[in-house]
Amino acid sequence: MLANLQRSLPFTLALAIIVYLLLLLIPDLALSASVSVAIGIVLGGVLVPILVEVKGASLDSTGSATAAKTNYDGETATLYVGNLPYRANEDAVRELFQKFGVVVNVRLMKDRQTGRRRGFGFVEVAAKDANKMIQKLNDFAFQERTLKVREAKERQDGDDNDE
Repeated sequence: MLANLQRSLPFTLALAIIVYLLLLLIPDLALSASVSVAIGIVLGGVLVPILVEVKGASLDSTGSATAAKTNYDGETATLYVGNLPYRANEDAVRELFQKFGVVVNVRLMKDRQTGRRRGFGFVEVAAKDANKMIQKLNDFAFQERTLKVREAKERQDGDDNDE
């Protein structure tokens, strides 16, 4: 969320200045400079986050960052990626996996309390590329860590408390 704010703040300020200048050019509107800037900030606060979210990453319901999905209509497979560097982001993981096939979605897990990355995630890929990605990227050195890549197991509800 902080990354989205940092990314959208310059656009919001630029939009505020543009609206201020445009409102100064309209002679019939006798608005003060502070009102013009306030209108620009409000417009920027509404429009810029929408534009940034469409382009970039957003948080899903689990608190994990989710990169924008790629339009892919074929069958997909989900790969588990373990031993990720904590500094790795969705874009870096997507870029790595795209060297070996189609990447549909990247989800890197975060701790709900601290917001820090947990060192693993899931990459949804074209099913036809999954085995090649596993072969190429399992035990692959990525940002000074050795990745563990395998097909993800289906999550079973209630498995956590069976004992």
